[in-house]
Amino acid sequence: MEIWHYWAIAALLLVVGEIFTSTFALICLAIGAAAAAIAAAVGCIIEMQLVWFIVGTIASFLIVRPLLRKLSKVDEVPTNADALIGRKATVSEEINPQAGTGRVAIDGDDWKAESEGNELIEKGAKVVVVSRESIILTVKKL
Repeated sequence: MEIWHYWAIAALLLVVGEIFTSTFALICLAIGAAAAAIAAAVGCIIEMQLVWFIVGTIASFLIVRPLLRKLSKVDEVPTNADALIGRKATVSEEINPQAGTGRVAIDGDDWKAESEGNELIEKGAKVVVVSRESIILTVKKL
């Protein structure tokens, strides 16, 4: 096997690895490896292949990765507790700012809650989550 075959195999393996991640880092390395494979195929010495690998990788980190992240909207999908914002809940323990009590239930999970504007909200009331601070949800009455 010639050296460009190794670069091409590395690029292919990096693309396969990228399938299992959402960081778009491995695809940048794959682009660099593909550039090095092309350089090797046209007869460049190993030092020039490494230069093409480095230049291709850096260029793709600066140009391709930001473009892919923008198009995929990976950072815009709320996860974990952030996904609770905007969700409806039921007050499972009266929210009383003076007493420091209050809990809400969402999908069977019970969360400590406080009311927006420090209003009293009775047990059983329907609320919507407006924000989150650590494990405490801020809610407002519907």
